[in-house]
Amino acid sequence: MLQISNTVSISDWEIELTAIRAQGSGGQNVNKVSSAIHLRFDIKHSALPQIYKEKLLSLNDSRITNDGVIVIKSQTFRTQEQNKQDALERLKLLITNAMVVQKKRRPTKPTKSSQRKRLDSKKKHSQTKAMRGKIV
Repeated sequence: MLQISNTVSISDWEIELTAIRAQGSGGQNVNKVSSAIHLRFDIKHSALPQIYKEKLLSLNDSRITNDGVIVIKSQTFRTQEQNKQDALERLKLLITNAMVVQKKRRPTKPTKSSQRKRLDSKKKHSQTKAMRGKIV
């Protein structure tokens, strides 16, 4: 069971984990051992609350297919168990980041004093540069 928050968790039967051979260099060990993990999680058929499903499906993430399936491939570690933990952690991170509500930006205006200070500093800088010219 993968605990997402205090109230939300994902059962083991909802997550499909498949061991595959890792890509890249590694000698004969790569050809023999299936240490990489392929994680598949179907958002639409999961027991997640509806708001979680909507937020996840609205994400523009390359790991989410058009059918609403999250596919995560983990092959960074040498052991299958570490790759499994890494894939589950990445799934948890994806779901929790989807639920973060962005703070609404309130447009603000600069204060009168900040505008005056800015203009004063520009004038001072302009005078400094003007003094660098040739004296006639």
